[in-house]
Amino acid sequence: MHLSSAAFADGGAIPKVFTCDGENLSPPLHWSDPPRGTRSFVLLCDDPDAPGGTWRHWAVYDLPATSTNLPEGAGRRDGKGLRQAVNDFGEAAYRGPCPPHGHGPHHYRFRLLALSTDHLDARPEASCRDIDRLAREHLVAESVLVAVYRR
Repeated sequence: MHLSSAAFADGGAIPKVFTCDGENLSPPLHWSDPPRGTRSFVLLCDDPDAPGGTWRHWAVYDLPATSTNLPEGAGRRDGKGLRQAVNDFGEAAYRGPCPPHGHGPHHYRFRLLALSTDHLDARPEASCRDIDRLAREHLVAESVLVAVYRR
């Protein structure tokens, strides 16, 4: 399984438009070659370099096994039918990279999880951490795409 973005290369800088210094749009993401047995996907975004430990920016879950992408801006609050978990900013939406000024480069992990279930038994106000934990119980495969940002 492979996860990519037309907006940045793996390990490359994420464009400002996808950060708190820009428009806070979620980047376009595309995936291919899911493993046999995939019934749904979860997409997570977090910052393991945050001063207080991993900071969760986004979680989208119950994506159908037939899906292959999320377009730019899909993570807005209205979500257009997406099931989004509550991030560490307290919103059920995407919030882009926003590391502390002068803290050095932060690595933002976009993680695609292929699951053996078509539906996670998540409560409506589930957090990104909750979704990550629930998804791990059904994990078939994982693909990671990393973007770097500094302020």
